[in-house]
This record gives sequence, structure tokens and C-alpha cells, in this order.
Amino acid sequence: MSASAESNLKYWLGFNLVKGIGPAKLAILIDKYGDVRSAWNASIHDLSALGIDRRSIEAFTELRTNVDLDRELEAVQQAGVNLLVWESPGYPRYLKQIAHPPPLLYVRGVVDERDDWALAVVGTRRKTAYGRQVTEDLVRGLVNNGITIVSGLARGIDSIAHKTALEMSGRTIAVLGSGVDIIYPSENRSMAAEIVEGHGALISEFPIGTKPEARNFPPRNRVISGLSMGVIVVEAGKRSGALITADFALEQDREVFAVPGNITSPASRGTNALIQEGAKLVRDVQDVLEELNMVMTQESAPVQMSMPESAEEVKILQSLTHQPVHIDEITRSADLSSAVVNSTLTLMELKGMVRQVGGMQYVLAREPEPIYDS
Repeated sequence: MSASAESNLKYWLGFNLVKGIGPAKLAILIDKYGDVRSAWNASIHDLSALGIDRRSIEAFTELRTNVDLDRELEAVQQAGVNLLVWESPGYPRYLKQIAHPPPLLYVRGVVDERDDWALAVVGTRRKTAYGRQVTEDLVRGLVNNGITIVSGLARGIDSIAHKTALEMSGRTIAVLGSGVDIIYPSENRSMAAEIVEGHGALISEFPIGTKPEARNFPPRNRVISGLSMGVIVVEAGKRSGALITADFALEQDREVFAVPGNITSPASRGTNALIQEGAKLVRDVQDVLEELNMVMTQESAPVQMSMPESAEEVKILQSLTHQPVHIDEITRSADLSSAVVNSTLTLMELKGMVRQVGGMQYVLAREPEPIYDS
């Protein structure tokens, strides 16, 4: 992050503390004023002219008057928490693509390029022995293929997903419905500490000190799916929060996978319904990897070849030139889902076939081999 961006962190933090000014309104303000610092100093008249409602303006002006942003930023830093904002180079790549991504993320631990290849594994708190076994098997296979596991640190399937990734020395990201300084449930504190110590990160869009209230969990689930190329629901009851995560995944053009279960088991009613509605049925990890074109070697090393190896790679190559093309245009041109385009482009980057040149734009890394129709 540049020095100017670093100096603007406190203003991003300030807006995150204002009730009523979310991502959409903040985007309008920044578009109007050019940067977050100038937006913070907007006049009440301009705020009203831009369509900000009276209650939000009152909350903003009160906070702007009474809160010491330097002190707030210092408290965050002293808590060992990093901040990622829209303009941060390290802001998660896939999350930035969703509609109205969180303007600011609180992070304990490290999110890096390895986490571009991420899948969410979620499910019920009331796991069965079957759910535990399936979760362990799937996560082992995903970690062996270099994939980061994203989940919500909740009891049940979420905890098993994180725990298995840690046992495999893999990477895992826990998205919280509280501040990153408040671990819920409390029995997962040691697991959260292990994640932070070199195995991934704890992430939240909620300020430090925020308690895990029920209203925080749907936004948490939206971030879980937003960070991931797909969501695997292992077990879920009819009203499970995991189904909310699946709904967000569909809105974000992510793939939804579901593990079938006993039709008499309450823990499988939600997953069986997802399959009935069109979710990809998962029998083993290969079903997931093949659907997303994420197959790698057991040593997590990509195969180094310049020839396209799949129909998806052919379509993407045909959509690219040596001039930058935005990923949204690639998705439309190739007629593929964004999840498949994301995962395929990542693999093609590793193979040296394409390059990202900033702003989610891609170019051909070199002249491709001729592509012939079969």
C-alpha cells in the first residue's frame, strides 16, 4: 500500500464505524470526492444531495465530531489487527468482484496469493458421524491440491473443516460474525490461534470488540462465499445458516456443491434439497476439482505446458489478446461461470499462459500454440 493509502486508513476505519453508510453509499461518496479522505470531510449539504438519508448523515456527523480516528487506528494496530481496504493490493481478489464488497476487512494472520484458490466448506453445527467423515475426506483432498479452506469457525462442520486443514498443514481462513478479537465459540480459541500463527487468517468486516450477534451472521456468510470459488455444503438442516451461504454463492455466480445424505436424516434435508434444485452432487473431491477445472498434481505443483488442456482453457485463450481484457468480459465472451473462469485463469497463470496486469485484467503471456477444433 502506498504512503498516501496508508495515511487514509483511519478514514476507511471511520466510515466502517458509521451506521448507515455501507459499501454502496461509500462508493458514491468516493466517486464524488475522488478519495476517502475528501469523502470524510464532505459537507452535510453534499451528503444530502448525494442521496444519503438524514439518519445516516446524523450518525456520520456525530461520529466525525466525537471520535478520534488516530486513537481508533492505534487501538486496532495494538490489537495485532491489520486492515485491508478496497485500494489495498492484498485485498482478496475474488471478494472484490462481488457486488458491494466490504470496504474494510479486519485481519489477524495473513491473506496472500495462495488464498486465491479457495473453497468454502460449511455445514450444520449438529454434525453427524457421517458429516464429520465426509468433511475430513473432502478437506484432505482439497488441501492436497493446494486449496485454501474457508469456513466460519462455528461448531460442527465448520470446526472440522478448519481442524482438518490445520492437521494437513494447509491454509484456512475463518470468517467471523464478531470482531476478530472475540472468538466464538470460546472452545475454538486455540484453533483460532493456530490459524493466525502461519496457517491463514481470521477475517471480519465488524469492528474489534463486536459481539457475535445473530444479525452479524448473514453478512459473515456473504463474505465466506465471496472469498471462495465455490461453496461445499456437507450437512445442513432445512433452516441451516449454510443454506444462506449457498444462496449468496449463487448470487455471486459461484459454484454450489452439496453432499447427499440419508433422506431420513434431518442433517441432510438441506443438502438433498440443494441437489434437487441444481447444486452439483459431491461424491468425492474429484467431483469438485473437475467441475472447477482445478486439478493439480499431488505435490500441488501445476503441470507446466503451453498447450491448452481443457475446453475452458481453449475458450479463455480465444477471449484474450495482448491487450488487457477485464475478467468480466472474459466471462461473457467464454460463456463460462465466473468461478470456472477464476480458477482456470489462476491455473493458466501458473502455467505461464496468461498474465494479470492489474485491475482484474488479463493478457496473453506469450503467443499461444494453435488451437484446432476437433
